[in-house]
Amino acid sequence: MSNLTNRKPTRPSPADRAPSNLATEWQAWMGTSPPDADTKDPHGPILATLRTIAFFVYFLSCILFMHFAQLLGAPLYLFSKDWFTAYMAMTKQYFGLFATTMTQWWSPTVIRISGDASMKGLIKQDASGMLRLNFEERVVLMANHQIYTDWLYLWWISYANDPAMHGHIYIILKESLKFAPIIGPAMMFYGFIFMARKWSKDQERLRYRIRKLSTRHSAPIPGAPPSNSSSTLDPMWLMIFPEGTNISANTRQNSATYSAKAGIKDMKHMLLPRSTGLQFCLQELKGTVDYLYDCTIGYEGIPEGMYGQDVFTLRSVYFQGRPPKSVNMHWRRYKISELPINDTDAMYQWTLQRWREKDDMLEQFSKTGRFLGDPVAVEIEGGPQEKEWKTPYINTEVKPRSPFEFLQIFAPVTAAALIGRILVQIVDRTVGTKPIFG
Repeated sequence: MSNLTNRKPTRPSPADRAPSNLATEWQAWMGTSPPDADTKDPHGPILATLRTIAFFVYFLSCILFMHFAQLLGAPLYLFSKDWFTAYMAMTKQYFGLFATTMTQWWSPTVIRISGDASMKGLIKQDASGMLRLNFEERVVLMANHQIYTDWLYLWWISYANDPAMHGHIYIILKESLKFAPIIGPAMMFYGFIFMARKWSKDQERLRYRIRKLSTRHSAPIPGAPPSNSSSTLDPMWLMIFPEGTNISANTRQNSATYSAKAGIKDMKHMLLPRSTGLQFCLQELKGTVDYLYDCTIGYEGIPEGMYGQDVFTLRSVYFQGRPPKSVNMHWRRYKISELPINDTDAMYQWTLQRWREKDDMLEQFSKTGRFLGDPVAVEIEGGPQEKEWKTPYINTEVKPRSPFEFLQIFAPVTAAALIGRILVQIVDRTVGTKPIFG
């Protein structure tokens, strides 16, 4: 009897335990195969090896050239913050092109876009099949967060806008990402906003960054409206994920625990959102931004009871070429002047209600593989316009406007190297006998 009394509590089996935060982070980046997943590379071992080598060559060369381009422009900060901001906006465009081309080459899939009636006239597809959006130059974007590729697809959305906004996107991220090698410092150069999830620490940091985004710089910002435009502020797409992190077994369990403790009805496909940061951003941007855009993202091919990061990790999507069957985005638009941004409780309830709607949409999506869209939200060039025949969806793909557009990424460093070589040879010729191009 004493043996039974002194026995330590049995630890739950691994299958019943939620992973640690570290395990969750590793899972999102590199993944561990679910029991029923097909882990074989669909391209065969030889092509898979060549594919992986090509990917690493492209990825590392682009990342290094972009970061060196940032370092080349860093001294501008000492002379003109306006020119520094303009230069970094240009390098941010490079990342948008890098992600777009990388997705087209190594992870092509169907992108299905839909919206409700509030998006009328804003989502279009031209005769070539390219997505064309007519969002404003200054907007706030909020979205649910399933996997790390969410923000890569949303960055492409900014590229698909007319005018393109991929040089003016600002993302609110968790602070741990700031310490990722190369990518972390690059994101700091981009002016991204890192949150420690402690409001006492985050509030002043967020206020400082938001106020910088509410000023106009005198330098020629790429994509900025002409000087005779009625716009008085620089372009800005501010992206926020109110859930704070991507959904996983660990974060879902934490959300369920908090829901039970707070007496709030739990959700199945979402984490409870945090409205404090969103409300603060909308308050600080009041009068400078007219609309809040809401995107609900769904990935086709996630088995029941599993989460996106269990199936679609960065490794499986890009290294192994196993993207989702389709990436679905459903858009809604809200006028900020009509939101209760000055009432904390009302704003939280408003945000929570939007997330419950998203949860319902994802439940329906899990059964049909599509969101319920409104045909008035989309316009397809050359497509039927009659209401009874008009489709509520645009099916497209992630691709650049030109197959050679990504070569811009290598321009600053290559130009600097050529100029440096010429200067060195001029000095050699001045003090020695070497020809300039010998």
